[in-house]
Amino acid sequence: FSVSDATTAVDSLNVNWNAEAEQAAKQYLQESAFSCQGLVQQLDSSAGSQFTPAQARYGATKAGAC
Repeated sequence: FSVSDATTAVDSLNVNWNAEAEQAAKQYLQESAFSCQGLVQQLDSSAGSQFTPAQARYGATKAGAC
């Protein structure tokens, strides 16, 4: 794809990263037991979901871990 086409495609994305973090947190909680801090670390980890710290905290809180 051309840079212009790729830029247009990326710019048109409308992702709610907080909602994605919440969904990921719920999925992690179904698979294993996590403390609040442990889940935030998993969501924020480069080996995990790679959300921002704020997104990870939001997801863990909304999923009921915090």
